[in-house]
Amino acid sequence: MSERGKLSIVGMGPGDPDLLTRKAARVLGEAPVVAYFAKSGRVGHARGIAEGLLARGVRELRFEYPYTTEIAHVSDEYRAAMDCFYDKSAREVAAALDGGADVALLCEGDPFLYGSAMYLADRLGPAYRHEVIPGVSGMSACWSRAGVPIAHGDDVLSVLPGTLPGDELAARLGGGGAAVIMKVGRNLAKIREAARQAGVMDRAIYVERGSMTGEAVMKLGDVVTPGAPYFSMVLIPGRRGVR
Repeated sequence: MSERGKLSIVGMGPGDPDLLTRKAARVLGEAPVVAYFAKSGRVGHARGIAEGLLARGVRELRFEYPYTTEIAHVSDEYRAAMDCFYDKSAREVAAALDGGADVALLCEGDPFLYGSAMYLADRLGPAYRHEVIPGVSGMSACWSRAGVPIAHGDDVLSVLPGTLPGDELAARLGGGGAAVIMKVGRNLAKIREAARQAGVMDRAIYVERGSMTGEAVMKLGDVVTPGAPYFSMVLIPGRRGVR
């Protein structure tokens, strides 16, 4: 019986291939199998970053999400569908590992910060050799591209999903300190209202597609659309970071 392969969970960074770590690039170039998540009809963001870096003849495992928008995780139907999706994806990766192949699982940003790869790590980690290769997070790319220091000294930095209820967002933003709001998407109008209620609209910055083609950086108050692309964030710098 052949030795099981090793699973490498690779942080692909926020979008610019130049922001990949040297270790990530090396693993991508050596892996005989790569796995990645994608929305229906799309290449997959992490796979796009890896273009030109993969080994010749690499085998690809593409996992297509059953849902394509950020929604509140309160629906039993949603949770059941996603559990089934991750179970099936994990079985495919496990089959490759059991056959002796090393697998690189691609994940945009940093895998363990709201990354889908976490769900496969939960399922496969206890049974297989694995390593997590950290990546530049989307939030660090966004505040760097915005040119605004996010936190100084003893500032508290909060990371908030935009899927939270509006009143909870407002309460957390009103607590002071700095904040990053992820999962903006169709929650943009709710986030705008929460920032207004919390009194932080004057320092709220909207970043769309940070470090990628089509990047846009502007004050949140200047954004008039009701929704935003998947790759967008709202930054609330600590008060000393405001210029």
